[in-house]
Amino acid sequence: MKIIVIGGGILGTAHAWSAVVRGHRVVQIEREREARGATVRNFGLVWVSGRAPGELAAAQRSRDLWEKIGTEVSGIGFRPCGSLTLVRSAAELAVAEDVSTRPDAADRGFTLLDPEAVRRINPALRGDFRAGLHCSRDGAVESRIALPALRSHLAGTGRYDFVPGREVRSVESAESGVSVRDDHGTTHRGDAVIHCPGASHGGLTRELLGSAPPVRRVRLQMMQTAPLGEELTTAIADADSFRYYPGFAGDALEVLTANQSQVPVAAEHHMQLLCVQRLDGGLTIGDTHEYDDDAVFGFDVDEGPYEHLRQVVESLLGRPLPGIARRWSGVYSQCLDPAAIAFREQVSPGVWVVTGPGGRGMTLGPAIGEQTADLMNL
Repeated sequence: MKIIVIGGGILGTAHAWSAVVRGHRVVQIEREREARGATVRNFGLVWVSGRAPGELAAAQRSRDLWEKIGTEVSGIGFRPCGSLTLVRSAAELAVAEDVSTRPDAADRGFTLLDPEAVRRINPALRGDFRAGLHCSRDGAVESRIALPALRSHLAGTGRYDFVPGREVRSVESAESGVSVRDDHGTTHRGDAVIHCPGASHGGLTRELLGSAPPVRRVRLQMMQTAPLGEELTTAIADADSFRYYPGFAGDALEVLTANQSQVPVAAEHHMQLLCVQRLDGGLTIGDTHEYDDDAVFGFDVDEGPYEHLRQVVESLLGRPLPGIARRWSGVYSQCLDPAAIAFREQVSPGVWVVTGPGGRGMTLGPAIGEQTADLMNL
C-alpha cells in the first residue's frame, strides 16, 4: 500500500516507520522544513516509570521498540539510562516506598535506594536527599536529531519520501483511494492517510473531524545548560513529579499533596523537575505546565520557574550549574480521555486522525504508530 502521513513530528514519523517496516510505501508531508513543535522541544525521555497501569504495557512496548530502533539507527542517541526520582521529606519517601512495593514495581524497574546506593549509580548526585526511586526501564533519545536520523534510515529503504515545506489543504476519500492536495497545488494519491497534526487543532484537523477534537493544548518552559563537565548517568526528577504522573497515585500521594505544599512558584506554574543529560554534556531541565482551558497562552517566558529549577538541580548535584545555553517554550496536545493514550479516529474510509499523546509523545510514539497500523490492517 501507499500511505500518506501528514505531519513530521514524532507521531507522524512513528506512523511512517511502522508502515515502512511492514513493507508499505510512505510519503510524509510536513508544513515546515523541519518539525519545530513539541517533538524537538522536549526532554527526549522515554518515561516508563510514571505511566498509569492501563498504559504501562504500551509504554513498555514503546521503550522496547525504541531500543530496537536504536540498534538500527544509532543517530537517534537511544540509551537505557534509567532514572532516579530523589525524595527529601518523610511524605515523599512514603510515596516512593509505596510504589516500590506494588505488584507492578518489578515491571517498572523500581528499586528504592538509600543515598549511598544512589551515588554509586549516579556519582554526580552529591547533594541533599533522603533516598532515590530508581527506575531501570526509563531511557532517553536525542529529540533534536532523532527525526532526521529516522527519516534518513527510512529513505534508504527506497519506500519513503519526505516532502517538507508543504501544508496540506484538503484530503479526499473515494473507493479508488485517497488524495491529498498541498498548498503548492500538488496532489498526492495513495491508499490511506494518517493525519498527525500535533498541537494544530484547527484548520484541516477540524475539517476532517467535523468539530474540534477532544484535546487541549499544554504549554511548558524548559532550558538547557552548557556541558556539565561530568557524566549524569541517569535522568533525574524531584518528588514534585509524583503529582503529575498517574502511576504514583494512591493513599501515600494523597497524604503528600494534602500535607506538603509545593513552593509558591512551583505551585503557580504546575512544576516538576525533570533533567536529562544530552550527548554533548549539557543538561535539559524543566518543566512547567500551562493549560489552554485555563487562559490564553502568553508569548513570553517567566524567569521565576527557571530560577526555581536551577536551585533544585543545584541542591541535588551539590554544585553550581554551568551557564544556561538556551531557554524555550513549547506546546503539546493532550487527549482529554484519561483512559486513552492518544486521540485516534477514522474520519472517513482510509483517513485517520491521531493526536493528543500529552507529554508522552516521545515515550509512546512507536507504540501508538504500531497500534494504528494494526487497526488499519497494514
